[in-house]
Amino acid sequence: MFPDSSSARSRSVSVDDTGVRRQLADGSEESITWSELTAVVVRVIPEGPWKEDVFLMLAAADGTGTAVPSGDPAANALIERLQTLPGFDHDKFVEAMTTDADEAYVVWKADSQPA
Repeated sequence: MFPDSSSARSRSVSVDDTGVRRQLADGSEESITWSELTAVVVRVIPEGPWKEDVFLMLAAADGTGTAVPSGDPAANALIERLQTLPGFDHDKFVEAMTTDADEAYVVWKADSQPA
């Protein structure tokens, strides 16, 4: 089980033309720019109806990034933006958002960038 840590809770999430920033309750920040984005994963953790159980995980090549709870007020704007990414797997996204399986769904990966 995942600990219910108040330090991991979002204080605010912002989505803009630069990227995504998540301020955590402990004052720390996670962020990723659109140019750094290499993968989008929908992580489902079956926690039941009273706890957040779906996270939009945005990853950079160096392992940094952020995870945005799907229930966050900024999640709708984020989802709209993610769905415009070339090659975004809409079918897999719908499957991920409608399941209660304990699973991670890769819904987008950046194509190999030319050197």
